[in-house]
Amino acid sequence: MRRSLVAAQEAVSQRISQAGRPRAERAVLVAVEFTGERRKLTAAVRLARKAAAVSAGEDESEAAAPRLDLDFEASLAEFEELARSAGAEVAATLIQRRARPDPATLVGQGKLDEIEGVLASTGADLVLFDHDLTPSQLRNLEKRLPCRVIDRTQLILDIFARHARTREGQLQVELAQLEYQLPRLAGRGKSMSQLGGGIGTRGPGETQLETDRRKINLRIDHVKEQLESVRRIRRQQRQRREAGPVPVVALVGYTNAGKSTRCNARKEAGVLESSRMFATLDPKLRQTIAE
Repeated sequence: MRRSLVAAQEAVSQRISQAGRPRAERAVLVAVEFTGERRKLTAAVRLARKAAAVSAGEDESEAAAPRLDLDFEASLAEFEELARSAGAEVAATLIQRRARPDPATLVGQGKLDEIEGVLASTGADLVLFDHDLTPSQLRNLEKRLPCRVIDRTQLILDIFARHARTREGQLQVELAQLEYQLPRLAGRGKSMSQLGGGIGTRGPGETQLETDRRKINLRIDHVKEQLESVRRIRRQQRQRREAGPVPVVALVGYTNAGKSTRCNARKEAGVLESSRMFATLDPKLRQTIAE
């Protein structure tokens, strides 16, 4: 009797603790491979591959030339990891191969019907596109699909916003988000209404869209001023370090390359080690004694 009571209490406690946790958003991933064009590597990936080639003794120009396109399977695996790093639960992954993107919705009408069916069957909260969407494509997709639509760039910016810790990093992420958001305001009055609206916030004849644009432009200017102030302080700190007799060594590389693990292996630096992408964004400065 007592044992069953204890078990019941533990079950209730477990349900309470689970109820207190925020539910992970379920996401449907949509990856598109365009057979009529080669997918370019990002600058970060090109730099990482070039550095790896040089360290392996290969010629820098020869190593970069034949690998200008990102392997589709590798890109898809990276995108799935990006979704998990953002805290999403992958409900389904859909793939479409077509010669060129649809100018209105990126994918074809048949694939849109399939996405709607998968959303209804999985109860997903959002759709993640492994491709950058133009403002018009984003608006058209949001009109058609009954949930939020996010492209690859917005997903990465969201991860950056979660993991940026320093003031400079937070300002850089906010600036990137504002500049990304500005051309995508049209047709999103409801979702952007919190930036404006209310008595006295609009001038005569000024639309909500114009108010949102004006406010975002003002915020962009303000963030740029703050960022320049932070960078000025960082430059002064860098000059003081360079004036000293202690040599400085930088450890750089693509996300998940093992930089934090290497730093901790050299010295117990207390740097976060994680398999999540972009888990550590801010630069870390540590002092060590050469052996």
